[in-house]
Amino acid sequence: MSTDYRIVVLLSGSGTTLQSIIDAKLPANIVAVISNKPNVRGLSRAQEAGIPAHVLDHTTFPSRQDFDLELQTLIDQQRPDLVVLAGFMRILSDDFVHHYYGRLINIHPSLLPKYKGTHTHQRVMDDGDPLHGSSVHFVNTELDSGPILLQARLPVLATDSVESLELRVKVKEHLIYPTAISWLAKGRIKLKDDAIYMDGKKMPGPVVMDYM
Repeated sequence: MSTDYRIVVLLSGSGTTLQSIIDAKLPANIVAVISNKPNVRGLSRAQEAGIPAHVLDHTTFPSRQDFDLELQTLIDQQRPDLVVLAGFMRILSDDFVHHYYGRLINIHPSLLPKYKGTHTHQRVMDDGDPLHGSSVHFVNTELDSGPILLQARLPVLATDSVESLELRVKVKEHLIYPTAISWLAKGRIKLKDDAIYMDGKKMPGPVVMDYM
């Protein structure tokens, strides 16, 4: 299995998404895990997998720009092909996003462009929406607005609580995020002029995996 494709994972917490990426045994090499919070479980998950783990505590920096510049320096030292946000609870500055545009992805717990921002599961249930899911997207300077490459879609059940719905979405996230990363590592997905191409063809919309 080729490990020439280099990934840096950014996180802020327990690292369950990181674990799903590790467990997927992708055709890629996670060269570093970086957390903006010390002593989180995600760091120990990285260490247990033999992945270099770094802490860059955002509270020690005088400004967002100072933190992002130092983060960018640390990431660039790893020479990544892809930067993966995996529960990284920071709003990134425009300069940072521009630097990595096309190489920076995130997963968001909704069927974007619906339900950008936080508390998506509660909002879906409050609206009585019959469908929910998660979206893998390239990151741009607008919140949860970058080109979407893959979505998981599932029904909201009459028996669902916010907690059960969140859990069911999370299970699917742990399937589709490694899938998207694998496609990128294999060169199947390219971003050109804000449009996504898969296997050389411009996509009219994201690939949707239905779990109905």
